[in-house]
Amino acid sequence: MAALLRTALYRNVLTVRIPETKYVHGHFSQFGRTKFTSAQSLNDESVTVDDDSAVKHVPADSQLPALDLSFNSSKEAYRSKSTAEIARALFVFNMCSIPFLVNHNKTVLKWSRRLLGKRLFCQIMKASFYGQFVAGEDQVAIRPLVNNNRKYGVKSILDYSVEEDISSKDAKEAEMKSCVPPDFEPLRAEEASDTSPDVQRFVPHEEFGDRREGVFSARTYFYEDETKCDENLKTFKECIDAVAGAVTDGTGFIAIKMTALGRPQFLLQLSDVITSWRNFFEKFAGDKTKFSEEDFKTTLKDIGVQVTRDDRKRWFALLDVTCDGEIDLLDWDNLLDINTQMGKHLVIPNVKTGEIQPLVVSLQKEEEEQLNQMLLRLNEIAQYAIKKDVRVMVDAEQTYFQPAISRLTIEMMRKFNKEKAVIFNTYQCYLKKAYASVKLDLDLSKREDFYFGAKIVRGAYMEQERERAVTIGYEDPIQPTFGATSLSYHSVMEEIMNQINQRSRGKIAVMVASHNEDTVKFTVEKMKENNIGPHDRLICFGQLLGMCDHISFPLGQAEYSVYKYVPYGPVEEVLPYLSRRAMENRGVLKKVKKEKRLLWKELLRRVKNGELRYNPTKASA
Repeated sequence: MAALLRTALYRNVLTVRIPETKYVHGHFSQFGRTKFTSAQSLNDESVTVDDDSAVKHVPADSQLPALDLSFNSSKEAYRSKSTAEIARALFVFNMCSIPFLVNHNKTVLKWSRRLLGKRLFCQIMKASFYGQFVAGEDQVAIRPLVNNNRKYGVKSILDYSVEEDISSKDAKEAEMKSCVPPDFEPLRAEEASDTSPDVQRFVPHEEFGDRREGVFSARTYFYEDETKCDENLKTFKECIDAVAGAVTDGTGFIAIKMTALGRPQFLLQLSDVITSWRNFFEKFAGDKTKFSEEDFKTTLKDIGVQVTRDDRKRWFALLDVTCDGEIDLLDWDNLLDINTQMGKHLVIPNVKTGEIQPLVVSLQKEEEEQLNQMLLRLNEIAQYAIKKDVRVMVDAEQTYFQPAISRLTIEMMRKFNKEKAVIFNTYQCYLKKAYASVKLDLDLSKREDFYFGAKIVRGAYMEQERERAVTIGYEDPIQPTFGATSLSYHSVMEEIMNQINQRSRGKIAVMVASHNEDTVKFTVEKMKENNIGPHDRLICFGQLLGMCDHISFPLGQAEYSVYKYVPYGPVEEVLPYLSRRAMENRGVLKKVKKEKRLLWKELLRRVKNGELRYNPTKASA
């Protein structure tokens, strides 16, 4: 594997520096540091989150009011909307409040399509649910909406939202085949009672094979074959073209998921080794954040790791990257990065047998090739995005994939975020370790002097994650309450803003992707406290198209940097996406209730003032 990827280095593609590529507990374990070739130099000297010099804010009034952080101004919220669009939003949100329609939305859509026929069905969808949550069928069709939003300070993150609507049975079958080596027989949770829950966490379980269950706000990719991954790569590149072209005038992002680009088996296996290795670090460090050589020696002896004195000293010296006589977690992770023959030292004690066992075992040839292809796809996306001057957000996924996803994203940052933040990682604040993860990556970016890009979200997989943790028996990774998640989110943002002011301006770029008014308000107020202005373009905000316009547009019109996730695709092929939007609205009725109240308020205002034929384009001219 190492030789294969070194060959790729000479071909100017992504390479990985590793001792050997291996398995841990029967899984892929040693992925190592992704050593990229030097990135293409960018002519743009900007260090900001976004360049919206082309965005012209031309409101209907000559003077915009100050931002109302109560987000109660219906006129400012819907200044960009025609009266017909307001009426449509009211209709859709009211339909999303009817439990029967939402709970059976797939059946309703299926029978509507049969009874109405394709043409009439598509027309009705465009006038209702599709028109509310989807921008159009292709890159040409979405331009009017994208351009109109930009006039009011709201830019776009494009998402081609075509999803394959497969059955739960087929989804589980596809997942199980793609998450294990060819010769591995997966066990159900009840059949693996003699295995550590921490090990089982990174083993696929059939009852959780359909990753869509309990998830309403995130798209799910299932691996079919390498050809399908190549098709997904092509789609992502087409989205980059759209962002770079006339659709967004170069002011947007694209969002990608790593599970679209390769076998999820590799993400499971890499996550396993990262987690196992960091847990091993905690044995040495205990309650401390670092440990000395004497601590290292003592703990190795206590846990029974048999290494010679010379090997131990060599190991410590290799880990001590800063040569300060102490090892912290950044140093520790470096053992997975360096190109040495340290694989024989990557051992952990087996708590049942008392024997020391290798952390790593080799990959099969076919798997090596598939892994290499996955890395090449990631590299191709990043290189193409740089060529087009487009930024890439790597979405978060389930916790058993996430350590690998975050690690690979950070490696992409190391290569491509040399001149500005091009690659953005996603951090889920409902995770108990969210703050520690953000802090670790911020420190790494400072140590290695690359630009840090991040999207901060609450998280999309809570129900699924909790059920899986309880069933398998490992610790629930999710914060216990909504309040604890909010506190986590706010702590993360405070740390980010603190570090923004400790570094050269622009070395950190962040998107606050939240529909929560309190979080948006908190961020705006903290920006003021930290002297981070809207025009600094260091922190931006993001919401979904068709939702939370009462937050997005007042922010945009007050000249904060704001983005909408803009889905597009043919009507019949985005029905799974629309189904998820309906389910998500059902789950946030309190928030939708406020939106409905503001929509009614604005509609009545226009009736009273004789503005029923209100046209936002003309009003802003």
